[in-house]
Amino acid sequence: MSKITPAELDERRSRDEYVVLDIRPRKTYQRAHIDGSVNVPVYDDLKSGDEETLRQNLEKVPEHKTVVTVCKAGVTARKATNVLEEEGYEATTLAGGMRRWRGYENGTLGYRLRSLLGKLAP
Repeated sequence: MSKITPAELDERRSRDEYVVLDIRPRKTYQRAHIDGSVNVPVYDDLKSGDEETLRQNLEKVPEHKTVVTVCKAGVTARKATNVLEEEGYEATTLAGGMRRWRGYENGTLGYRLRSLLGKLAP
């Protein structure tokens, strides 16, 4: 399963290559989200092992673009990515989820260090 970094997503999103699927609960999504993302609040379902709720909401997910799944830290979003791939979607996960996205947006030292280490590690 592939992952995409916040910087890669930001660049490709501007070229309209991806749709961002935020699976976090609606209230969490409303507090902060990636501009233009689609919210299908199935986080709790996926976390408990219920994939069916996401499958029942696939009509909300555009099929013509690669889907980038997003949750709090990226772990549960991987489950969403797996479901989407099983259903025939091109899908990937935002590495580090919204935590890392906020670090990217704010240019935090932690984000910059993680990015540098990621480039140095094979």
